[in-house]
Amino acid sequence: MRSELSEDDSEREQTPMITLYHCHGARSFRPLWMLEEMGLDYELKMLPFPPRVFAKEYLAINPLGTIPFMIDGDTKMTESSGICQYLGTRHGPTPLVVGVDDPAYGAYLNWMFFSDATLTFPQTLVLRYGTLEPNERRQPQVVEDYAKWFLGRLRAVEVAAGQGDYLCAGRFTAADVVNGYALRLASNLGLAKDFGPNVTAYWARLQQRDGYQRALEAETRAGEAQQVPKRA
Repeated sequence: MRSELSEDDSEREQTPMITLYHCHGARSFRPLWMLEEMGLDYELKMLPFPPRVFAKEYLAINPLGTIPFMIDGDTKMTESSGICQYLGTRHGPTPLVVGVDDPAYGAYLNWMFFSDATLTFPQTLVLRYGTLEPNERRQPQVVEDYAKWFLGRLRAVEVAAGQGDYLCAGRFTAADVVNGYALRLASNLGLAKDFGPNVTAYWARLQQRDGYQRALEAETRAGEAQQVPKRA
């Protein structure tokens, strides 16, 4: 063991660790996956879902009661895809981010926003009115309609995944992380059976990544250590 810290070690110890608040299988998985792909140090704090109901003390930390919630020094963020972009630019450089001078920059940004605004939004209604609400408040027609909405919008991914292994820039990027989570959510909701062949193959590729597997392991390990059960 060294008796003295190097200058790099000293700076590292003075830098606050990134803290990510996360629920099993929730969209906070996006930044968790991004952290693992980048090999960054972080602290993972698990919460029961939804935390605004089952962990009311969390409202003192994040008044919205939503997850993710990321703290990086003085920076606090709640938007999962935005956090991924932040991590890639603030803690880069990394090939996971497409730069402004890259011809694929526009496509990259479009996929980053598409992931939540277009793909995740309809699934939140499927989740809420098909699973989370008590039986008397469930809405089968809402579930059916918004599942169809999601699958219709997924055609864009079907086309892109038929043109290459990843969505843009000819390589794996944060755009694949954030849209990959939408496919994980769809799988959890039983919608994967309706994926097209290109999306099915694309989703299988994403799941084989070491970063994805490490994120799953981190989620499970932290949940067990902090005694936060997985969602039923």
